[in-house]
Amino acid sequence: MHAPTSPRPVTKKSRKAFWLKQLHMWHWMSSAVSLIGLLLFAITGFTLNHAADIEGTPVVAEKTAQLPPALVARLKAANPADAKAPLPGPVADWVETTFPVKASGEAEWSADEVYLAAPRPGGDAWVAIDLATGEASSEVTSRGWISYLNDLHKGRNSGGEWSLFIDIFAFACLVFAITGLVLLQLHSAKRKSTWPLVGMGLAIPAAIAVIFIH
Repeated sequence: MHAPTSPRPVTKKSRKAFWLKQLHMWHWMSSAVSLIGLLLFAITGFTLNHAADIEGTPVVAEKTAQLPPALVARLKAANPADAKAPLPGPVADWVETTFPVKASGEAEWSADEVYLAAPRPGGDAWVAIDLATGEASSEVTSRGWISYLNDLHKGRNSGGEWSLFIDIFAFACLVFAITGLVLLQLHSAKRKSTWPLVGMGLAIPAAIAVIFIH
């Protein structure tokens, strides 16, 4: 009978193959997750850099409506202690149903009027409600798709969900970049131009910043 064979020792070469496989997997997965976001941020990086040359023409839409008496009474009864407070729930629901705005933010309260600013990516909006008559008026400004995408790039008035997406996207890009750097290191012995090219990626923006930006 043959003696049982001992487990094959893990060699340095097999460990390297394992980690190389892991790095390739993390690299392609993070690139897949961040691909569309990278395209968006690359394109809007260009449009933001040339924002003065490609300004859109603002389109303004105005609308008026009458707040039901029961909701007017609800507004008057609210009487917040602070000058800024959210609209009462039923009033906020009516505003969102009547006007193309989100009414979740804080409104500015005065003796005669309630004013709700509702900024949005690529534009602006507001709603004003007269406490005496219940007349509600709104103005919505749109500056076009380029302005909308530029504001998404900056996270301007985009809400908590978009802010969370940016954090996740940034983490995916970080994984993509770090695994790419390690893969460059592993393959650099056979690709002599690797580190000169990486060095250029650092040296060029550093030189521009030092020489031209004051």
